[in-house]
Amino acid sequence: MTRKRGVGELILTIVGMCFWVFAVVIATQLIVGYSMLALLGKTQFNSPLWTSIYSALVYVVALFVTIFIPLLIKNKRKKKEKVKTPAELRGELGLEGLPTWTDIGLGPVGFIVSLILAGILVFIFSKFPWFNANQTQELGYSMLAPGFDRILAFLTLVVIAPIAEEIIFRGWLYGKLREKLNGRLSEMWGIILSAFITSLLFGLVHLQWNVGVNVFALSIVLCAMREITGTIYAGMLTHMLKNGLAFYLIYVIGVV
Repeated sequence: MTRKRGVGELILTIVGMCFWVFAVVIATQLIVGYSMLALLGKTQFNSPLWTSIYSALVYVVALFVTIFIPLLIKNKRKKKEKVKTPAELRGELGLEGLPTWTDIGLGPVGFIVSLILAGILVFIFSKFPWFNANQTQELGYSMLAPGFDRILAFLTLVVIAPIAEEIIFRGWLYGKLREKLNGRLSEMWGIILSAFITSLLFGLVHLQWNVGVNVFALSIVLCAMREITGTIYAGMLTHMLKNGLAFYLIYVIGVV
């Protein structure tokens, strides 16, 4: 029989999971970044090639550490229990099966809804003097040129980043929060609270007010899409569309 968690223990578990994700994401950026900077020097490190390699390494390492280190610790502590199979792990992360036509159809819908919600939140926050809606987001591609440089940046920002972030946040974190809150709250409030916590943390790790508000809105929609479809594939597509639009505006036509 599974022991029912007390409220205090449940809160500590949720705070611990959120701190774990935040610490891993930030620490990975610092460790990988300063290591590469020391090895390559500032000029070479800032080139599109090494910026892309840095970003890819950060996402891969953060993904591995966030998901597999707790899994290894849990399996070591509970040796008598059956170790999760790859299929079971994919199911927990919202990666069960393959993308469906429903996922593909919902991707653009989620993109439009997230833009509307983000616009509403940015309008509200713009009323506060400390909020700068027009602050530029630093993406690391200061010397981006046409051709191969743009291909590298596109793969990093529009393909790798959405996949990794969806697995970490809407896959692992949101799934774990829903699991912990299951039985303690009603299903509706479990979903709402899990989506809010996941989205708040997703905004915080971007370390910028206007970007944080924007991606908070995106994350709320992505969590809802996981509930609708049972997977994170539709969310990945929505995330790719959003990053693709930002990439086009910043690096193709240069309007922002």
